[in-house]
Amino acid sequence: MAMLLFTGCNSEKTRDNPFLTEFQTPFQVPPFDKIDTTDYMPAFLEGIKQHDLEINAIIDNTASPDFENTILAFDKSGNLLTRVSKVFYNLNEAETNDEMQAIARKLSPIMSKHSDDIALNEKLFAKIRTVYEKRHESGLDSQQVRVVEKYFRDFERQGATLTPEKKDQLRKLNEELSMLSLTFGENLLAETNENYTLVISDKKDLEGLPQGVIDGAAETAKEKEMEGKWVFTLSKPSLIPFIQYAKNRDLREQIYRAYFMRGNNGNKNDNKETIAKIVQLRVEKAKLLGFENYAAYVVDENMAKTPANVNNFLAKLWTAALPVANKEVVEMQKIIDREGGKFKLQPWDWWYYAEIIRKEKYDLDENELKPYFSLSNVRDGMFLVANKLYGITFTQRTDLPVFQKDVETYEVIEADGTHLGVLYLDYYPRDGKRGGAWCTDFQSAGWENGKKVDPVVSITCNFTKPTSDTPSLLSWDETTTLFHEFGHALHGLFTEGKYTRTAGNVPRDYVEMPSQINENWAGEPVVLKSYAKHYKTGEAIPDNLIAKIENSALFNQGFETVEYLAASILDMDYHKITEPGDIDLLKFESDAMNKIGLISEIIPRYRTTYFAHIFGGGYAAGYYVYIWAAVLDTDAFDAFKSSGDIYNKDLAAKFRKYCLAESGDDEGMVQYRKFRGQDPSIEPLLKRRGLK
Repeated sequence: MAMLLFTGCNSEKTRDNPFLTEFQTPFQVPPFDKIDTTDYMPAFLEGIKQHDLEINAIIDNTASPDFENTILAFDKSGNLLTRVSKVFYNLNEAETNDEMQAIARKLSPIMSKHSDDIALNEKLFAKIRTVYEKRHESGLDSQQVRVVEKYFRDFERQGATLTPEKKDQLRKLNEELSMLSLTFGENLLAETNENYTLVISDKKDLEGLPQGVIDGAAETAKEKEMEGKWVFTLSKPSLIPFIQYAKNRDLREQIYRAYFMRGNNGNKNDNKETIAKIVQLRVEKAKLLGFENYAAYVVDENMAKTPANVNNFLAKLWTAALPVANKEVVEMQKIIDREGGKFKLQPWDWWYYAEIIRKEKYDLDENELKPYFSLSNVRDGMFLVANKLYGITFTQRTDLPVFQKDVETYEVIEADGTHLGVLYLDYYPRDGKRGGAWCTDFQSAGWENGKKVDPVVSITCNFTKPTSDTPSLLSWDETTTLFHEFGHALHGLFTEGKYTRTAGNVPRDYVEMPSQINENWAGEPVVLKSYAKHYKTGEAIPDNLIAKIENSALFNQGFETVEYLAASILDMDYHKITEPGDIDLLKFESDAMNKIGLISEIIPRYRTTYFAHIFGGGYAAGYYVYIWAAVLDTDAFDAFKSSGDIYNKDLAAKFRKYCLAESGDDEGMVQYRKFRGQDPSIEPLLKRRGLK
């Protein structure tokens, strides 16, 4: 790591601040056990001060601007600010509290201003422009040229060429957008974890639920000091089993309605006004930067290049998927009619009747599978796949500080015994954690002062908790989710590159490919045999269950594809708006879904008021990327399958080199072609989803 500077930090409290010295921990992981909430703001302010000094040193350098004194100096600046940001913002997602949220709100305008002070600095941009204009005559290698071009383009996209008046407008937009995004996330967290619980006191209302689900609800009730009752929440591990198995249709509707009405309840956490403002300000920002709309601004940096390309891609898949979903509706309605139900299938019925079809059509009960997918076995299975493909091993460490007692830590070791990185695994839901699953890092792979910096990667999930007598047993969806996030982790662990700007830095519609390809191994028979073992007997999953998993591969694919595509199209529609103005969000959503013919039995995977990917995260005009990357991942895995060896080490070495380690060395499709030797085909994806 680079040496940290000290500039006027003389108080005892500041000297004790763990961020302001090298981390005295194994592998220099964050000293979570020594970090106090009061440490964050002083560390941020000191980090900003140091970063400003570094930027000023670049500007004040009287030597002619060149790669070393301008681009490289900028690339390696902001070390302290990065280290405190990675800890604070990651924990504000995974382990937040009122104090953390208050700091985040105070920081938001400060960080927005600091970012704009750099991006809109005319003197700094002039130096970068000088290096950019001479990049082909300065003896730079291809990677140095790429870094120069990326930074020049970054500054253009961030408004460096705007007039002073327009720069002031952009500053105001950026500050307001950062605050609105923060507000959105806080509202959604409250709506999910605080504002609704389904409390059951009558055992009859538990009819249909598996015993493990009932036990989990009893444990939740105990945690909430309601012993003797059963509590279900809006976290997916609690919600989905309830709407999947509960026979009480009224309660299924109640909890599902609470889920899809999040942020739309007219209370203090209502997100409609916040979102409408975000959409409007994004239009203004795009226009200011010379783009027709925000989608054009975002996609310009992606593999897809234009919103039209995205729209055509989504439309092709929609045309294939909607008829399949309609057939699934017919099947479910037949069951309702057969059972004497006097109602039309509704969204809160889908999981329940889909489960009946899975049992009838494929003789597969999710509860037959769960005993074979204990969390520890699935974790060991994904480690084994990585070992067979890449030779790496994972050694659990109990001497590393953690930010929450249930978090596990592993040292990742190369085949030759050298240290590769550290992996944190954070599995279970809690009140201070947002929903979903994600992968991030506390330290990115890179280089500082000629020395390699090893990555510290973290996976955060919301999986079914263990009970007093049963370990955490994962659903098949949770199993593939863990493999998915582990694919992101491998990308982070394997990343190489001398420059912060390009190392592992890939287009948004490429970033999901390394994660999604990893899911493919989870369901391969030879892989299942290695890790899917009964948590009581240790018996490997039997062939008949593997056959059922394979036979049901196309199960519910119409629904899954349609609900995902509906959300992707809704995202693009919001960000294709070309003129700022008042917007009725609920009407806009309804009109967008009617336009594409979304059937009433399905709602978008994320409705507007809780669409965190696009209003609270980095996927605005980019939710489509999962299925765009699915074309790449299915095509890439097809290479392994076609070779006759899913652990083909030659292919694994090429995939690691071109698609993971050197992924930022060139444009996404160029790197993919280096691995595959050809452009990806959409055919494997259509085949896998039964859409052809």
